[in-house]
Amino acid sequence: MTKIWMGAVLIAGVTLSSLTLVSCGGDKPPETAKSEATAPAAAGGAAATPDEANGGTVTGKVAFAGEKPKMATLDMSANPACERAHKGSNQKSEEVVLNDNGTLKYVFVWVKSGLPDGKQWAVPTSTVSLDQNGCMYKPHMIGIMTGQNIEVKNSDPTNHNIHPMPTVNADWNESQSPGQAPMMKTFARQEVMVPVKCNVHPWMRSYIGVVGHPFFAVTGDDGTFTIKGLPPGTYTIQTWHEKYGPMEQTVTVGAKESKAVDFSYKG
Repeated sequence: MTKIWMGAVLIAGVTLSSLTLVSCGGDKPPETAKSEATAPAAAGGAAATPDEANGGTVTGKVAFAGEKPKMATLDMSANPACERAHKGSNQKSEEVVLNDNGTLKYVFVWVKSGLPDGKQWAVPTSTVSLDQNGCMYKPHMIGIMTGQNIEVKNSDPTNHNIHPMPTVNADWNESQSPGQAPMMKTFARQEVMVPVKCNVHPWMRSYIGVVGHPFFAVTGDDGTFTIKGLPPGTYTIQTWHEKYGPMEQTVTVGAKESKAVDFSYKG
């Protein structure tokens, strides 16, 4: 499981509400999250961190039902360096990555609403890596807090052109040559999700979830997620997948509780 959270122990006590599934695939602009875009604390201001000792925990998995989708083999023949990196491996598109246990990898999970109004959260000093390796973005999806550094690296022997396409954050588009020092980038506003492309290699795609608080995760090889340190309360938990779109459930968690909230997408 891949966890991306800058905090602590979560809550349980789950009240499930209706599931909402919205299709949004291909190159359509992803949903821009506008609700409860809690800003990180300004320099010198009071900044909160998740309460690991007294908070609750929400865990779950994102399952997949239906016929296994067939992903296209990526044609990298236009760039010999990219083609050599995957010789004999037939690199597939990562639009849908189905795990061996029937769950989905690369699903963004976050607390969409329910946190205290106006609460400011400390921005992590750690960086999150986005590497260009084998002419693919690795990982395919990351999550960060507003103001947190992304370290963009080029591990390939060829040029890349990194181009995030936000709708509420500032756009940027920069080249990175082989051996060039990593670039440090941040996003100032909450936005779920920000698609990233490479203007040199059209098959390269990644997604960045930018959240104004530390309560989020990205599912990994077992399709599970964990969000820790939530104050007692009722929350909307949203998942987001690049092909199958968002789903939501409502959960009520108390202090030191642990609850499971599972999601299921149908192909």
